[in-house]
Amino acid sequence: MSESPVLLSVVDGLARITLNRPARMNAFEQSMAHAWAEATAEATSRDDVHAILIDAAGPSFCAGGDVLAMAHGMSDFTIEELAHAINNGIRALVESSIPVVAAAHGTTAGGGLGILLASDYVIIGENSKIGSLYANIGLTPDLSVSASLAKAVGERRALQLVLTDRLLSAEQALDWGLVAEVVAADEVQARAEEVAQSWLAGATGAYGQAKRLIRTQPSRTFAEQLDEEARSINAALQTPEAQARVQAFADRSARKAK
Repeated sequence: MSESPVLLSVVDGLARITLNRPARMNAFEQSMAHAWAEATAEATSRDDVHAILIDAAGPSFCAGGDVLAMAHGMSDFTIEELAHAINNGIRALVESSIPVVAAAHGTTAGGGLGILLASDYVIIGENSKIGSLYANIGLTPDLSVSASLAKAVGERRALQLVLTDRLLSAEQALDWGLVAEVVAADEVQARAEEVAQSWLAGATGAYGQAKRLIRTQPSRTFAEQLDEEARSINAALQTPEAQARVQAFADRSARKAK
């Protein structure tokens, strides 16, 4: 594959972001952090992108930060700087109105868990493993893990992951609600493609706004969220896409009633 540590392609409304350091289990170092920030910024800002798929080269999805790079010259300031760069990409995904599916085959650990949590729909293989493993090397959670993990699985289970060296099996990750689907190891990519294409073939604008409502809810009070829901559904109903779909639904219902 290309030497770039993160690849971006856009075809027919689908942006594909590929983590591309397979020899290092797609672990982040300086060049990959900045490439990730650039790729996510472009994917979420383009008008022709209506779905995003994140996948990875090699046998693993993402091992988080590159420990070897940390051991050979990274200062605390550099690690913080790189974390901010990667976080910019995570925020771009989470705050966008574009649904994101991840094809997270193999192992996901450390900061890779943050990439997984930034995705709205996660497909993993039946042989996949997912864990935190920060404390194993004396580090603390980053890349949104402390902000997002408990929301996804609950506080008690989040603590179980960050306070032990536990790696969840695929079935455990599904049971905890950390992922959406478990498929055969060689079907992860294809299934993620199917999910992305279903968004593109459906009411793409509505999917994106539904994602936005859920993801941005913590920034609003309950009353504000109700107001935002009302505003959003009214705006959606004014679009040609919604009007056509509502009319088609009404026509089908009328035919069935005869």
